Amino acid sequence: MSAQLTEGQLTPAKIVEELDKYVVGQRDAKRAVAVALRNRWRRQQVPGDLRDEIAPKNIIMIGPTGVGKTEIARRLARLARAPFLKVEASKFTEVGYVGRDVDSIVRDLVEVAVKLVREEEANRVRPRAKEAAEDRLLDLLLPRNAGRSFTDRPGEAPGPDATREKLRVMLRDGKLDDREVEVELADDANPLVSVLGGQPGIDEGALSGLKDMFGAFGRKTKRQKLKVQQAWRALTEQEVDKLIDHEAATREAVSRAENAGIVFIDEIDKIATSRERHGADVSREGVQRDLLPIVEGSTVTTKYGPVKTDHVLFIAAGAFHMAKPSDLIPEMQGRFPIRVELAPLVAADFVRILTEPQNAMTRQYAALLATEGVTIEWTDEAVQELAQIAAEVNRRTNDIGARRLHTVLERLLDDLLYNAPDIGIQTIPITQAYVRERLSALVADEDLARYIL
Repeated sequence: MSAQLTEGQLTPAKIVEELDKYVVGQRDAKRAVAVALRNRWRRQQVPGDLRDEIAPKNIIMIGPTGVGKTEIARRLARLARAPFLKVEASKFTEVGYVGRDVDSIVRDLVEVAVKLVREEEANRVRPRAKEAAEDRLLDLLLPRNAGRSFTDRPGEAPGPDATREKLRVMLRDGKLDDREVEVELADDANPLVSVLGGQPGIDEGALSGLKDMFGAFGRKTKRQKLKVQQAWRALTEQEVDKLIDHEAATREAVSRAENAGIVFIDEIDKIATSRERHGADVSREGVQRDLLPIVEGSTVTTKYGPVKTDHVLFIAAGAFHMAKPSDLIPEMQGRFPIRVELAPLVAADFVRILTEPQNAMTRQYAALLATEGVTIEWTDEAVQELAQIAAEVNRRTNDIGARRLHTVLERLLDDLLYNAPDIGIQTIPITQAYVRERLSALVADEDLARYIL
């Protein structure tokens, strides 16, 4: 399993092998990101000051939508257990944009890193936390100074410890799940923050800082009645929070954001400028110049302290239909030395996407319908037909790559998904005829396909 691989075990070949489980084809892009990830590990092994001088080789992925650009970057980050942030470059061309907004990329990346590290720490201490929560729950069910309880039998005179252990066994066996206990929980609600939240023009980063500021004045608690299982979960999370060293976790999160963070900048072609075009291109070039310090390496102030971006890996992506990578300003081009082209998807690729990945869509829909007792069995001919139809609709209308399969599958299985609760337990084969019957009419009508598929 990839989750068990250490950083040193993630060789480029192994990384590509792991990516192959989720993304079909695109060998060049996978090799490029695999080498970039391995170079990070290599940099950590370099002794002395030279380590700090080795900068990551950022990557531009060029290819149409839906061919796997985002998925490759996301899976790479998950494989490396690295903080990952996706941003749309076109977001920074919107009305009301000011240059300092690009700093939010780094702040958001650190937030992702903090969440990632705290989740790891929480998973590490959760077994101990659950035991502590169990003892607190037993105290609520049977205070230590209490006498006999409902577990005592006539003629027996067990001590409080024996009674408590009987209660513990009953608790673990789920025999007390219907009982209610009153627990004290932290009350994080704040009227001012609640009113401000979601309002247009309110910076979420500032709002987060406001929440922290209010929390610093001492958290209020509230008493609440909960079923035993709910109370156990709530108390466990309280104990987890106590066991985590939050300062150490924050330091680790900042370090991981700086040295292992991956930022995926999508739609970078939307801020590329052509020499023949003017007007809006001025603002696009301005966005590139605002992004440049972050990509080149700078220090950004966050609520967790200063964060350096010198060793953050940036992966940019774009279709580049209306522009070329050479339309980016020279300084930006220089910060993305590695360029890889991703191939458009054809019917054969769709067949592989529907069958090979661990999270293949055919498996996903089969699992969804299985919850209702309906078993669907895909024939090879049905998958081939489905792939041909998706490729044909992409050819006739906008080519949205693998995303077309979602719309085609949803249309194909629409009746089954709607009627599954009433069908009962049965097996339904998905054949070539089944696919043609439900989809051929849509494909034949090009105008209809434009709206429905």
